[in-house]
Amino acid sequence: MIQPLHDIRVLDLSRVYAAPAGAMTLGDLGADVIRVEPPGGSDSMREWGPFINGESTYYLCANRNKRSITLDLKSVEGKEQFLKLVEKSDVVIENFKTGTMKRLGLDYEELKKRNPKIIYCAVTGFGQTGPLGALPGFDPVVQAMSGLMDVTGQPDGEPTKVGIPIADIITSGYVALSIVAAIRQRDMTGEGQFIDLSLLDVQVASMANVASAYLNTGMISERKGNQHNNVTPYQVFQTGDYPIMICAGNDGLFRKLADAMGHPEWGVDNRFVTNNDRKQHEGELVGLIEAVLATKLSEEWVTILSDAKVPVGRVNTIQQALEQEQIMDREGVEIVEHPAGSIKLLASPLKHSGLNVKTRYAPPTIGQHTEEILEELLGNKEIEDSFTVKNKVI
Repeated sequence: MIQPLHDIRVLDLSRVYAAPAGAMTLGDLGADVIRVEPPGGSDSMREWGPFINGESTYYLCANRNKRSITLDLKSVEGKEQFLKLVEKSDVVIENFKTGTMKRLGLDYEELKKRNPKIIYCAVTGFGQTGPLGALPGFDPVVQAMSGLMDVTGQPDGEPTKVGIPIADIITSGYVALSIVAAIRQRDMTGEGQFIDLSLLDVQVASMANVASAYLNTGMISERKGNQHNNVTPYQVFQTGDYPIMICAGNDGLFRKLADAMGHPEWGVDNRFVTNNDRKQHEGELVGLIEAVLATKLSEEWVTILSDAKVPVGRVNTIQQALEQEQIMDREGVEIVEHPAGSIKLLASPLKHSGLNVKTRYAPPTIGQHTEEILEELLGNKEIEDSFTVKNKVI
């Protein structure tokens, strides 16, 4: 089956998560993604544990379906090899600090001289412009600056970051989407372009309903723990053993919830008929629900409420989440062979009737494919001394 990006080549100079994960999605869609790093590597993510047979599990999660080459872009030889690769590529992705590639003489203006159709995606903390443009930006800093932490956590607790690098993760989706859009536009115009993606821009744009409430009404959302600022009941509740999440997001779902819990009278109680009524009497309603939920175990309530078509789910540990039947049935975890041995990866969630997304390459070790790529793309028959790869000189 022909993949949609089978004829696209991507040079991935990026590190950590946002840009590498975006490049990984392009690889999932069939692109030939080539990681480019200096000898010895530059991705600090490889230093972050835990490890499996010496390989960082953090690095593994963002780098499937790529090949790896090492080039010293500060050397004349390395720069020229890179420029030759640019001539044979469609996309360059990097997430160095603003101005780094210009100092190397490898910014978009220089690269498009060698390949006018090149699509160049730069991912930074704060973008190429503005008073913060030159500063480094990490996910937790962006979570703080975007307002996300201010609306996350318990009402009487401190602002709290999300437990995963959410700004990076959301940005990775925009990396892939913006590049696919640029490729489509190039199909129509024949021209490449420069893409300026900022983690802060993305995370602020992702504030969605919270931002809309402030912009249009002046409402400043508060930390509500596992409750919702605008909807109730829409939160975590404790059952007879484990907590569950219930989301009765409209009046109809609330009536279904009340019926399933054996209290249909709640659905016609003047305190609870509409969402506005329920918000005004939230404390009373939550107390009633908690008392009933405590009489049965979580598994029973999940079955009862699911049968009633009320959105509900047990609050799982990561082990329970990955081992639940729904994820296993949809092959959400895969086993691939790697130089370090068999490893487990989260599979791509892309499932199309006409698209076969699969892992062609395990996350590569540093420079694993250098010789292969130079010979394949540049026709190098004699390998030059100036390119050093782990365990070999090429």
